[in-house]
Amino acid sequence: MNAVKIAAIVLIAAGVIALVYGGFSYTKETDVVKLGGLELSVKEKQNVNIPIWGGVGAIVLGGALLLIGSKRS
Repeated sequence: MNAVKIAAIVLIAAGVIALVYGGFSYTKETDVVKLGGLELSVKEKQNVNIPIWGGVGAIVLGGALLLIGSKRS
């Protein structure tokens, strides 16, 4: 399996996952105050939304790469 086919499969899988979940969240920790031995920090939950057109675009691009890769071989 060549690199183009692997990239196509990864794009299709990422597109399907993006459509199913719609985004992801992560926790960002920031240091607020450092005063001598005392350190205060804040944890913020960040959300990243993936638009529907992004997931569909990844699937279409992956499918196109898969078709182009199979015709070249």
